[in-house]
Amino acid sequence: MYPLADEPVRQDLDDARLVDLDAEEESPFLRGQKRVSVRRGSLPRKTANRLLWAAIAATVVLFSIVAVGALYRYGEHSWRFRIDSSDDIELAGLENVNRGQIMEVMGGDIGRNIFFIPLGQRQAQLEQIPWVESASVMRFVPNRLRIEIHERTPVAFARVGSQIMLADASGALMDLAAKKKYSFPVILGINPGEPPSTRTARMRIFNDLIRQLDSGGARYSQELSEVDLSDPEDVKVVANHADGVVLVHLGSGNYLERYKVYVAHVQEWRQQFDKLESVDLRYDRQIIVNPDLQGTAKQMPLSTIAAKKAMAAGVKPAALVSRIGPPLQPAPAVDARGGTPLRPSAKKSPASVRRHNHRTAKTKAKVNSGPVSVAKGAPPVNHTIGPMPAANATANSKAAITKPSAAIAKEQER
Repeated sequence: MYPLADEPVRQDLDDARLVDLDAEEESPFLRGQKRVSVRRGSLPRKTANRLLWAAIAATVVLFSIVAVGALYRYGEHSWRFRIDSSDDIELAGLENVNRGQIMEVMGGDIGRNIFFIPLGQRQAQLEQIPWVESASVMRFVPNRLRIEIHERTPVAFARVGSQIMLADASGALMDLAAKKKYSFPVILGINPGEPPSTRTARMRIFNDLIRQLDSGGARYSQELSEVDLSDPEDVKVVANHADGVVLVHLGSGNYLERYKVYVAHVQEWRQQFDKLESVDLRYDRQIIVNPDLQGTAKQMPLSTIAAKKAMAAGVKPAALVSRIGPPLQPAPAVDARGGTPLRPSAKKSPASVRRHNHRTAKTKAKVNSGPVSVAKGAPPVNHTIGPMPAANATANSKAAITKPSAAIAKEQER
């Protein structure tokens, strides 16, 4: 029990547990110790985090709903969001549209909550005003509305029944602007009862006519007082000069070339004929003078008030003349060779025009001299000039004119 004198003394022998642990570590036959398990929750950590964030989000949404509901109720019932008077409605872009026309549409919203005004419906109602092409309605918190108007741009006058109106490029009709003057021709053949597509097609012809006549800086459109679009295949214009007005048939195309022919020969025709009323330039190798007689155009007379408004707006006096009544019967044109009556020039078909050109070319040398003789007191006779290229005719060229026979003159006198 006692150690020997030369044996070293172990200081840790008095601790039996340490001795046992050393012995177990050195023994290769002992089992390893079991790990003590840590107690965990019933859900994984990721799932728990997701649930936590979902709860936070639900709480935020709930508070947001409550806040929005409170704001909605406040905005619905608060006096701060109510339009008190017309001063809270701001208008922009008004030139020909007056404030009264706008307030007829928006007047019912005075005293109403700004959030309950149907902006789309008000915009559609504003665009029903004739002068308004487009409109926008915007609300500004707390109680202000802003309305921006884009007005139509007139391009011509239009004779509608017994009054003169303005028309834009699409055919929309507007009342004459107060205290504003324009320099437009008057369009005939526009009917407010026809579909908008028909009016748009007619105005497309008018726009093409004006574009051609004004190309190259000529500004021939300033000479026109009327443009008749009743027949798209035969556009007729009334040229207004100091010597009088002339109705010119321009057909359905090449308006500029045909009008230049009229400008080049109008003075020559005035010298040849007692009265120049109309010229038909529709055919390439046929020029017909006076195919239309005074009284053939039927127009409703303008009232005195309408005529004064039209003149104040810039309508030319020649366009204010109403030509009504039964058409006069022209004396028939007669072939110079045998006195055979020909069909009226205004009603010739292209085939008959070609045949007449052939006959006139043979007799040109016989009838190209001297003025036309017409019986005294008889209506003007249709005179046919040809053959002459409409685009290449010169002012110095002599025209072949068919003269009426003596028998026709006597019938006219009776």
